[in-house]
Amino acid sequence: MNKRTINYIWLTSLLVFPIVLWILPGDFFDNGTLVLCPSKLVFGLNCSGCGLTRATMHIHHLQFDQAYSFNVLSFLFYPFLVYLWFRWLIIASKSAGLFHE
Repeated sequence: MNKRTINYIWLTSLLVFPIVLWILPGDFFDNGTLVLCPSKLVFGLNCSGCGLTRATMHIHHLQFDQAYSFNVLSFLFYPFLVYLWFRWLIIASKSAGLFHE
């Protein structure tokens, strides 16, 4: 694959990902049995990031009270993710040749 095709795939992925998260229900990650947190796995303790994925998903669905109950830091983290997504979208658009500087 050439670089332009890879950039189009990256751009398409960036555009589709938030839509997929909106299609999934807000509580999609709430009852997961897979534990990825090293602090939780090794020590059995919650870290400051525990619940961040679930809280972010609830903010994405405008369910702020549920997000607050999972992790209050998600209200700082979510705007950062949106900013990062827009930056990547701009970079991918320029790389794919949609915009010229």
